[in-house]
Amino acid sequence: MANILAVDDSASMRQMVSFTLKAAGHTVTDAADGKQALDIAKTKSFDLVLTDVNMPVMDGLTLTRELRALPAFKFTPVLVLTTEAGMDKKQEGRAAGATGWLVKPFNPDQLLATIKKVLG
Repeated sequence: MANILAVDDSASMRQMVSFTLKAAGHTVTDAADGKQALDIAKTKSFDLVLTDVNMPVMDGLTLTRELRALPAFKFTPVLVLTTEAGMDKKQEGRAAGATGWLVKPFNPDQLLATIKKVLG
């Protein structure tokens, strides 16, 4: 299965995402903000990154842009999992390099189906 980096400032959300992904057989590394995630990403490779948008230190869209600048993450799927549902934010996410956009609260089956789809 996939090696996934899950980024969210909410500990309970990280737990729910992690539980869902691990139950489906994925390996999960989590980070509490974009900077922590970027630091981890510079030392490890991942098949997919799942990130929130609104976080302290570094938000998810800045993280996405920073990851896209790294050769190892140029083509790695980045899914945004956020409460933000506005078209402006979604367009900003696409411009930053996000592969897909999911709105919280998430449906575990939908999350897993989306991950399966983007990983091929």
